[in-house]
Amino acid sequence: MRDWLGEAKAKQVYLVLRDRILSGAVGFGARLSTENELAALYGVSRVTVRRALGELERERLIERRRSVGTRVVYRPSPAPMTADISGVLANLAEMGRRTAVKLLSFDYVPAEGAVAEALGATADQLLQRSVRVRSVDGLPFSYLTTHVPESVSVTFSEQELATRPLLDLIERAGVKVGHARQRISAVLAGPDAAAALDLHTGSPLIELVRVVYDRDGRGVEHLHALYRPDRYAFEIDLVRSSAASSAWAPVMRQSRDGKIKTATKSHHSKAKPAGLRPQR
Repeated sequence: MRDWLGEAKAKQVYLVLRDRILSGAVGFGARLSTENELAALYGVSRVTVRRALGELERERLIERRRSVGTRVVYRPSPAPMTADISGVLANLAEMGRRTAVKLLSFDYVPAEGAVAEALGATADQLLQRSVRVRSVDGLPFSYLTTHVPESVSVTFSEQELATRPLLDLIERAGVKVGHARQRISAVLAGPDAAAALDLHTGSPLIELVRVVYDRDGRGVEHLHALYRPDRYAFEIDLVRSSAASSAWAPVMRQSRDGKIKTATKSHHSKAKPAGLRPQR
C-alpha cells in the first residue's frame, strides 16, 4: 500500500512539473529547484520527487547532472509541420516520407467487426493488418494500426511497407483514391501502445480513426492511429458564418480537382510536436 501511495504522489508531482514545462512556464534552459526544495513545495519526500524527475528525464524534458542540477531541455519547435487535413490525401505520402517508421507486425486476419464494416468487407475476406510506430529524431509520436483489403495488399511486401508510405503502395496497386473520412477522439494507452510510445499504461492519447475510399466509394484502408498529445496536436481553422451571426463554420478549401469542399470531414490541422515535426 505504501509503495502504491508513493507512486501516486510521484505521478502527481510529475504531471505538475510536466505541465509547467510543456506550457512554457518553465522554459528551455531554466533550472528546476533542488529535490529538497521541490519536496518541501509539494509536501512529499525526496524519493517521491526523484521518481518524478526520473520520469521527466526519461521523456527527455529535463537533464540532471551531479553537482550541476536539473535544467529543462524541452524546446518547442518554432515552425511545426503543417498537415492540411482538407488536403489530407495529397499530404499523407509526403508526411510519411519525412518521418521514420518501425514495422512491429505484418499479418493477415479475417474481416470482422467495425473494421470490416467500415471497409465494406465480408466475413470470408482477409485483411492485411500492420502495426507501425512513427518517430522523429528517434522519439516515437504515433502508434498506427492499418487494415487493407487482401486484393490490394498482395501487391506489396512486408519490406516495402516498412520503408514506403502506405498510400504510395495503395496507389501503386492501381487504386484511384477518392476521399477519406476520419474521427478524432481521446483514449487511454493500452499496454502495447504505451510500450511503443514510451509511456505508462493508462496515459492519455489522441485517437484518430480514418477510412480511405477509392473513387467508387470502396474502402481501401482503415487506419487506427494513437498519438502522444505532447508531441502531436490538431488545430482547425474556422470562419464566421456571417457578420451578424455568432456561429462558426469550417474553412472552405479547394481540392486538386478544382472542387470546393468543406472541412466538416476534412479539417485544416497543424501537427505541433514537442521540439519535433511529426506526421502521420
